[in-house]
Amino acid sequence: MFYYLLKYVLLGPLLRLVFRPRIEGLKHVPSSGAAIVAGNHLSFSDHFLMPAVLKRRITFLAKAEYFTGPGLKGRLTAFFFHSAGQIPVDRSGKEAGQAAIREGLGVLSKGELLGIYPEGTRSHDGRLYKGKVGVAVMALKAGVPVVPCAMIGTFEAQPPGRKIPRIHPVVIRFGEPLDFSRYQGMENEKAVLRAVTDEIMYAILSLSEQEYVDEYAADVKAAEEKRKAEERRRAPRMPLR
Repeated sequence: MFYYLLKYVLLGPLLRLVFRPRIEGLKHVPSSGAAIVAGNHLSFSDHFLMPAVLKRRITFLAKAEYFTGPGLKGRLTAFFFHSAGQIPVDRSGKEAGQAAIREGLGVLSKGELLGIYPEGTRSHDGRLYKGKVGVAVMALKAGVPVVPCAMIGTFEAQPPGRKIPRIHPVVIRFGEPLDFSRYQGMENEKAVLRAVTDEIMYAILSLSEQEYVDEYAADVKAAEEKRKAEERRRAPRMPLR
């Protein structure tokens, strides 16, 4: 119930007022039945903009840190994300990917929409990164279509580190559903999972027209942070007076 209160009364109208999103291809999202909506991830605002424009309820897999913050602020944040249809997923440890897949399949088994960011994390520089194969596993195991989605302009509106979004035009573009029924029963084949994931990422790329990087975003981000830390370590220190 609170999901629809957020969508239609509290948050949805505010998001439309601030971002004034232009919606393209909404007809490609199935009006009923299970499906995956797979999109690029440029901004914290993506979590709320896409649900605000869809006619159906959509559930996203979100990092568990959003639900475990300390104090009153942490509890309010957790309540907000739960109310917005987010499911916490622990992304640490060897079982993290399997946990996300189990949660996602649970949503799809109920005939609902599941939202996924195949890159696994927000883009730190606005480029589109290599997708993780979890989206392919869920699509093949559940036997559902995948609707590619491109968020355009949200990086400029709220880049990483910016708490309050700036007013900037946003486009949310949905592509034609991708059917992977030809791979039924092959969800354990690594080559098939990679091919399906790459096809999904190419569809997102065609919609978003981003620059593509054939590496995982988390790896590139970690390498850049390591490089910056090394530069700071090597930088000459000012003498104390």
